[in-house]
Amino acid sequence: MVFHGPAAEAGVPREVLDALFVQAHTIKTFAAEPVDPAVIAAVYEDIRWAPTQMNSQPMRLSLIASPEAKQRLSPHMRRGNRDKTMAAPMTIIAAWDPNWHHHLEVLAPHREGARAKLEPDPAARREIGQRSAHLQIGYLILGLRAHGLQVGPMTGFNATGVDEEFHTDTGWKTEVIINVGWKPNVDDADAVRPRAGRLSFVDACQIV
Repeated sequence: MVFHGPAAEAGVPREVLDALFVQAHTIKTFAAEPVDPAVIAAVYEDIRWAPTQMNSQPMRLSLIASPEAKQRLSPHMRRGNRDKTMAAPMTIIAAWDPNWHHHLEVLAPHREGARAKLEPDPAARREIGQRSAHLQIGYLILGLRAHGLQVGPMTGFNATGVDEEFHTDTGWKTEVIINVGWKPNVDDADAVRPRAGRLSFVDACQIV
């Protein structure tokens, strides 16, 4: 489906959309070139402006780059994800903060009393926090791609074990783990799987 007119002309160039969506693949294994944490910081500087519920901004990231940190993470990964995580130049633990509401004075100063209202309501904090963190994780994946990185998101891990290993001081709750690198591993024929199917607009959407 091709759109024409002023709205289409006002958007980003087609090649940018292709790089972020059409041509991008989930990567299984990466070339060994290291990823500087400063690049991830630059990605975060961009995506932190994207919308979340109440501007809650609950996503929290742990950058796992050192061999020692990888060894701590390894036992908590499912077998099929363990080796590729150990070999990835960087791994990002994407979590959410159950105490995200503590920052509402800065993030949503117009919502007077919101922190006090949410303090005794962990169910509401979880609903808002998880939903908004999932949005932010989507922004993160696109932001990483926009900065030239390749990504391999995973949900195959023991979240409780990861949290006990890395989040005991913060209370953060792990949602997704993302391996990150600059290029696929050219020596691995399975580094980039063939493109799977996608639902069409007609299959997935309705106009009411």
